[in-house]
Amino acid sequence: MKVLVAVKRVIDANVKAQVKSDGSGIELASVKMSMNPFDEIAVEEAVRLKEKGAATEIIAVSCGDAKCQETLRTAMAIGADRGILVETTEELQPLAVAKLLKALVDKEQPALVILGKQAIDDDANQTGQMLAALADLPQATFASKVEVAGDRVNVTREVDGGLETISLSLPAVITTDLRLNEPRYVTLPNIMKAKKKQLDTFKPEDLGVDVKSRLKTLKVSEPPKRGAGIKVPDVATLVDKLKNEAKVF
Repeated sequence: MKVLVAVKRVIDANVKAQVKSDGSGIELASVKMSMNPFDEIAVEEAVRLKEKGAATEIIAVSCGDAKCQETLRTAMAIGADRGILVETTEELQPLAVAKLLKALVDKEQPALVILGKQAIDDDANQTGQMLAALADLPQATFASKVEVAGDRVNVTREVDGGLETISLSLPAVITTDLRLNEPRYVTLPNIMKAKKKQLDTFKPEDLGVDVKSRLKTLKVSEPPKRGAGIKVPDVATLVDKLKNEAKVF
């Protein structure tokens, strides 16, 4: 079974994002970049499926500029067999990424596509669902457990009421949640091995995909700073303020 995993290069999760002075976006110059944490979980799950004998090949895919090769090398150091970079300097939006991935699904014919449920830079949570719709594939979002059984995959997903387990026929699309697994530590020997693994590069036009932006960002601003709290002398005063000032009950 061939597994395709999509990975995105984003600002490192431990770095506080700074808004540009003109409000046009997030400052990326001289900022540490890493693989999107949810995508790292997706790669780890694909590697675990291969270790169990359910998968035979893992292909990591990234869309963006040439620096995304670093993210793909990280995915290959975790355990992906090869990488594909769709190189473009355009600002990619979820629909454009979904179209690029759909073109690669048609080309590679994977039995399973795994993506992080969302990227921590835009929190769109759209690409996986759009890909499933474009490719006309069954989907399971927010997966917390994945089990391949023959020509089907059983996915336990997190919903508001608890957990829901569904069974999908392969091929299928899965998006990962935080509790699916804990990604392994990438060792130096595996980093060195990843440098020798195959990495193919395509342009969007090679895949016949138009990645023109359809949304326009009007303004990016930081959230308002929280005001200072107050101390109350007793419970009665607290209840009075909650009732008459905050009006929470």
